[in-house]
Amino acid sequence: MSLLVVGLSHRSAPVSVLERASLSADAQLKLLQDTVAAEPATEAAVLATCNRIELYADVDKFHAGVAELSTLLAQHSGVGLEELTPYLYVHYEDRAVHHLFSVACGLDSMVVGEGQILGQIKDSLARAQDLHTAGRLLNDLFQQALRVGKRAHSETGIDRAGQSLVTFGLEQLSAGADVQQWARGKKALVIGAGSMSSLAAATLARAGVAEIVVANRTFERAERLAQILSEGDDTDVLARAVPMDSVPRELTRADVAVSCTGATGLVLTADAVAAAVEGRPGAPAAGLDGVRPTVDTAGPTAVREGGETPLPSVGTDENCPLDLSSVQSGFSVMGEAAVAGMDAAMLEQHGAWAASGTTVDRSRETGRPGADTDAELISALAATATRVGRIPERRRPEPVAEVPRPQPVLFLLDLAMPRDIDAAAHRLAGVRVVDIESLADASADVPMAADVDMVRRIVADEVAAFGAAQRAAHITPTVVALRSMAADVVAGEIARLEGRLPGLDDKHRAEITQTVKRVVDKLLHAPTVRVKQLAAEPGGAGYADALRTLFDLDPETVASVSRAENSTEKNRGPA
Repeated sequence: MSLLVVGLSHRSAPVSVLERASLSADAQLKLLQDTVAAEPATEAAVLATCNRIELYADVDKFHAGVAELSTLLAQHSGVGLEELTPYLYVHYEDRAVHHLFSVACGLDSMVVGEGQILGQIKDSLARAQDLHTAGRLLNDLFQQALRVGKRAHSETGIDRAGQSLVTFGLEQLSAGADVQQWARGKKALVIGAGSMSSLAAATLARAGVAEIVVANRTFERAERLAQILSEGDDTDVLARAVPMDSVPRELTRADVAVSCTGATGLVLTADAVAAAVEGRPGAPAAGLDGVRPTVDTAGPTAVREGGETPLPSVGTDENCPLDLSSVQSGFSVMGEAAVAGMDAAMLEQHGAWAASGTTVDRSRETGRPGADTDAELISALAATATRVGRIPERRRPEPVAEVPRPQPVLFLLDLAMPRDIDAAAHRLAGVRVVDIESLADASADVPMAADVDMVRRIVADEVAAFGAAQRAAHITPTVVALRSMAADVVAGEIARLEGRLPGLDDKHRAEITQTVKRVVDKLLHAPTVRVKQLAAEPGGAGYADALRTLFDLDPETVASVSRAENSTEKNRGPA
């Protein structure tokens, strides 16, 4: 059997795909059950976080395993296999071990060095053990991954190379300012009461926010989290719980909101966020980017943030091939909207006139639209531009200085996957939104510390040690079967001796039996120790086969030992 992992993460797939492929708790359980029911796999575990979905399995065939695991991921995620396949990665044997150990150490996290992944790996192992889908291989793998992760955090400064996703998200919200100074005195709304939301609430409490309101679908869980926050010894924060339907009202009072729920749809729409901002002191006018676009039909104008700046009139349109008499004032035929939808002949005429001020003679051409058609087209385009608020353009546009966005009055941190907060909220003036996608972009600029190299060396050493242990363990059933066969031979010979010497007393019988056993043990000791050492080396998998062949061991006896070990391993708890 061999270790195989198939998955996708923030490194291989865009956030939009990760959102759609996210697995609910029930979907994860069903995926595990279906995986071990499939022909290539005997063990399975799922590691599903906000930015990764990975399926680990012990398979007997590589290509069949990849095909089956990929298909199962597509089926249970609801994303078609053809769409999902380009974003999937596959790791096998030692590379799969290396991948999980790197994940456990935080090297593959969105924020390098974050420690929350250890809890998620522990939960994944516990889930697989509860369903009895984790056998000897995955029990050993995941428990060793937990130990490697803990070693990396205790022996190196990997924690300095990155922070938890919550801390990093708050730093992005504060735009580089000291988080404690930025958070002091603010009112916070935390939506959700799971592990990530609880961590966010605790982090905000330690940062010095004045109040935390917790909203959750299960009100009792919100109450429990609020009570923990209020009774904490290291914070002095006012915390209270509210039902989910109170979120819109509480959002109007909040300065910062953190959302991390398991909802499949949006928790906060852009309209709800805009309504929460509108009317606050210092808040800009409602609307995307604070702009209410208008078109002045009395003359050409340009709508810009902060007010309207008039543009000079278009000027003389002498020799223009288009009939401009019916074009509304304020609409420039030089603008992109004026030529949208024109046929090739019209574009040719307009382009020649715009470049040289002359027109192309169309009198000898047939099949061209007439002036009436031109007028109707331009009138329709002008009406469309007026209706949608397109900005009129000059013939030779001059650069317009951009007015900076107003200072935010509401800060939103979305740690959910799929997202809880409407992406359109990013464009709302007076609002700063940080979500998984923006965190991924920001984390690309986080410098790698020297400690990361130390962790990589730890991972490499641990992968080698794990591989050696697994190869040595692979031969253990064969060695056990060999010793069992030797014990049967000793027992048979002692029975024959008793038949030939019926008067043998108990003392002499015991002495003879012990002597024969010592002889057999001494003969087997050196070869069995040596074969375990050889099997632990790369390429040592063939020694078990050689041992079975040399001693003519019953394959079923060896297999029964393996099954007994697997049965014991499936009941082991997480480290």
